[in-house]
Amino acid sequence: MSFKCGIVGLPNVGKSTLFNALTNSNKAQAANFPFCTIDPNVGVVAVPDPRIENLAKISKSKKIINTTISFVDIAGLVKGASKGEGLGNKFLSHIREVDAIINMVRCFDSDDIQNVNPNVDPVRDLEIIQTEMMLSDLESIQKRLEKNNKKNMDEEQIKILEIALDCINNDKDISSLKSQFDRKKLNQSGLLSVKPKIFVCNVDEQSVQIGNNYTNLFIKKYGDENTLIISADIENQINELNINEKKNYMEMIGLKKTGLDILIQKGYKILELETFFTSGPEETRAWTIQKNCSAPKAAGEIHTDFEKGFIRAETISYNDFITNEGWTNSKANGKMRLEGKDYIVKDGDILNFRFNTWPNFFHTKIN
Repeated sequence: MSFKCGIVGLPNVGKSTLFNALTNSNKAQAANFPFCTIDPNVGVVAVPDPRIENLAKISKSKKIINTTISFVDIAGLVKGASKGEGLGNKFLSHIREVDAIINMVRCFDSDDIQNVNPNVDPVRDLEIIQTEMMLSDLESIQKRLEKNNKKNMDEEQIKILEIALDCINNDKDISSLKSQFDRKKLNQSGLLSVKPKIFVCNVDEQSVQIGNNYTNLFIKKYGDENTLIISADIENQINELNINEKKNYMEMIGLKKTGLDILIQKGYKILELETFFTSGPEETRAWTIQKNCSAPKAAGEIHTDFEKGFIRAETISYNDFITNEGWTNSKANGKMRLEGKDYIVKDGDILNFRFNTWPNFFHTKIN
């Protein structure tokens, strides 16, 4: 599985600039006027993971395949979008399709870049976005709870919508749904207000290390757990450099990680994702799974037949695989385990699945 993050914010906060930097492309039009992004741009990016290179070197793999993340640049929302203002509900519907939302707010002053509001205020800007999402949810919930539509939903989905409606109408914390229902059921509800969110404060170059007054006000209101300080302009500059130039430039300005790296790490955390690997002479490949994923479910990420016919998984931890330099020595030194259907895959596991294939019912081993 891969996951999809939608970049959302008011017009001219730097969404398209960040999208172009993250995806190393110029797909998204970045211009100094509102709504320069009309249709959402989608970029698929390989997830950086130094472990995959180390595994491939030991296995002498011919090919390396990273897992991926998709970024979606969604047109700027404005106050009244849920009622059709700006580009309206069309773009709110695009947000419903993503797994997580990157809420981007402007935290820089500029006479050159037009601001749709009279002044820079990231707290106000996020409140506008959140209000429009909630109003859009309200309209969606009311339509879906109409008598004719309820018959097409199961009882749990109806309960989610009814609780959400009560929260919106009575100004209760809608995030309480996250403790009452599992993530899969909440995703199926399509509610924008309960999607996992990352807050990105887009700053100027001078503020990228320690932030500024705008980021301080934002963090005071929303906390720092899911708040990242990134300069979209710097990320664009970094992408134009070769590897050595990039390293030197990042050291010069005090950056330890790129915006792509920290966004992916935060995305994995809020979506509760992990990575397992398959590694052999033909290829070393990374696979993304949910935390607490069983071995058969992990096998199903490779192919549904692997899950259906699962027998067991040959399993080596990442550290043991590296220390013992591969499958053969790990097995000889007692570091390879045979795990069954109840095994919960751990981040970094290297797995080799044994499974039955219908109708032959013979053991099949993959590398």
